[in-house]
Amino acid sequence: MTTWEYLTTPLLIHNTAAILNNWGKQGWELVQVVQGPEGGLVAYFKRPVGGDAAGNAGLAAAEQASRQFEGGAA
Repeated sequence: MTTWEYLTTPLLIHNTAAILNNWGKQGWELVQVVQGPEGGLVAYFKRPVGGDAAGNAGLAAAEQASRQFEGGAA
């Protein structure tokens, strides 16, 4: 049976394609986009556990996305 790991990230309207492409290149599949509690969009992704060779790649990618969202360097 396939087991999954999940990730959520905010979507910036002016940069949606770049955000989605970034996660897709890392093996994440977009599952759903919903309106967040504060009015913005939130994307939900999944990928099979072990889908990336690096053990903590999902966490590192989430950290990078967080820095980009906050306006910091990538």
